[in-house]
Amino acid sequence: MVEGRWPKTGASRGRAGTGGTGSVRNAAAAVGRDGWALLRVDGPVAARLTADAAAVVTVLSLVVGLWQDGVAVALFALVLLGQTVLRLAPLRAPVQAGTAVLLVVAAGAALVDAYQRIPWLDLVMHLLVTGLLAALAVGAVLRSGWLRVEGAQAEGPEAAQRPSAVDRTVVTVLTAGTGALLAVLWEIGEWFGHTVLDPAIQVGYEDTVGDLAAGVLGAVLAGLFLDRLVTGRRVADRPSR
Repeated sequence: MVEGRWPKTGASRGRAGTGGTGSVRNAAAAVGRDGWALLRVDGPVAARLTADAAAVVTVLSLVVGLWQDGVAVALFALVLLGQTVLRLAPLRAPVQAGTAVLLVVAAGAALVDAYQRIPWLDLVMHLLVTGLLAALAVGAVLRSGWLRVEGAQAEGPEAAQRPSAVDRTVVTVLTAGTGALLAVLWEIGEWFGHTVLDPAIQVGYEDTVGDLAAGVLGAVLAGLFLDRLVTGRRVADRPSR
């Protein structure tokens, strides 16, 4: 008689089931740890605490917005999405934290009509937020290797680590173009919000042109200082030959 042909007993089935459940739990725990590590802001404690505080404020504001109006929910849902993307982006920790706070402040200012009472605040937010988001996008593209920037050849062993003037120009133009696209999408979003959600959302020819100009200027500045904003390999890194 071959024992392997007999069905398993209840005890053996129970042990097998327990082992299977344990494996699933261990796998789920590993995924949770990996996900938390992926979303964690690595850097100085102050930057990490600031980013976490901004995330908590965003979630609480989103929950409170459910009892107010659709504009608050839409704004803080976008901010929460931005908070998540920031944690995945190749930005330095202080830049991540600062951008997270700016997103919360920009959304909160819109809800309390601060842009109507302080006209220049709108331009400042467009300049800062658009520039940082453009740096985030370009830094992610360059770090991923999807686009390699190669400029004029320099001599010496340190040449591969020192971005050339051509490299910086290309990166600055790329960041400015990305910022211009983001600025246009931002204005489309404002028009959509004014038309569909709340007519109080400020739109108009002068407002739109000013916002676009501020956004592009912020993106140009971000491109000029991209090496100081992003982490990982240099934005103008070239393979050694």
